[in-house]
Amino acid sequence: MKISLPKNKLTFLFFSLLSFLIGIFGCYFLPSRFFNDTIIIINDYHNEIGWRGSYPFTILFYNLTKLKYLHFSIVGAIQTIIVLYFTYKIGVPKKFNIITTKNSITYISIALIGVFLCMPTKEFINYCYLLFVLYFIRKQFFSAKNTGFIIVVLLIFFGFFFREYYMLIALLTVIFYTMSFVNFKNKKIATIFYGIIIAIGFSLSYGFIKGEFISQKTRESINELRKNDGENNSAIYSPIKTDTWYGESFGIVYGFFTVNLPFNGLTYITSPQIIAFVFWQLLLFIILFIRYERCFKEGIKDNYAIWVFYVIFAFFIVQGIFEPDLGSAVRHKIGIFPFIYFALYYHEFNNKK
Repeated sequence: MKISLPKNKLTFLFFSLLSFLIGIFGCYFLPSRFFNDTIIIINDYHNEIGWRGSYPFTILFYNLTKLKYLHFSIVGAIQTIIVLYFTYKIGVPKKFNIITTKNSITYISIALIGVFLCMPTKEFINYCYLLFVLYFIRKQFFSAKNTGFIIVVLLIFFGFFFREYYMLIALLTVIFYTMSFVNFKNKKIATIFYGIIIAIGFSLSYGFIKGEFISQKTRESINELRKNDGENNSAIYSPIKTDTWYGESFGIVYGFFTVNLPFNGLTYITSPQIIAFVFWQLLLFIILFIRYERCFKEGIKDNYAIWVFYVIFAFFIVQGIFEPDLGSAVRHKIGIFPFIYFALYYHEFNNKK
């Protein structure tokens, strides 16, 4: 019997196969810095294994599943198959085979899945959990408002056990929803602007209580440790020291633009991989921003997709606080790719139950 697949699904399968092959063979050609976290996860030098914290939880996961004992190529094959299958189940856009800017960004993103999941990594857990969160949006078991409440609870839960910054993402998501009822002239810009202001306020409050601002504790301290390793050529350094309230405020704004609208990345003319990231990230942000505006115009009531955009842009803002370099920014964006993929094509996916 002859089996025929539509061109859009064949295109998705082609790039999935490419990602799968990268997942298998990536451990043989990727630079050693891609495996820094993996070495910690596999060896657990400081006996961190546990239920709370990204490293402890990830170490526990790979111990319980026994994946830590397999060759990285096998781990990559298993992980890419799982996430690509469930991404495929979200849906395949009807015109996915046509080369457009949006589709091209998605092609690259699918290939990057193989790059960042070809080893034991925190991003596999992140990706799978957000697939689970997206499930509630896709199935529409509850009203849009109640679905949003469930999403926030799930993000808080994830932040408590895995990555703490997801609790800040949950907070910003609630604030975005609340602000949607305020009569701003341009709601999409207003939500991002005030979201950044709130993120700054949160970091300053944390700093006044703990004695160290959040970007100092995350981005600045990480980059200080890596300063002389010769591998981190895309490190994000704020032009102003972040040990004062105004320095931290500027640093967060600078971080937001560096990881989301990285025009300053064009100065890395001798690093083609960074230039490639700059164009990928710029186009991704612009397209999502346009889609966000269209989604806003559809109103809030019964609009399930708007919650996806709230989470994505909350994540983008939080990235401005903690991302140490451009490579990590890409890695973490792949971790939330289920939401990004849905947002890029939400008109085609949102009506399917």
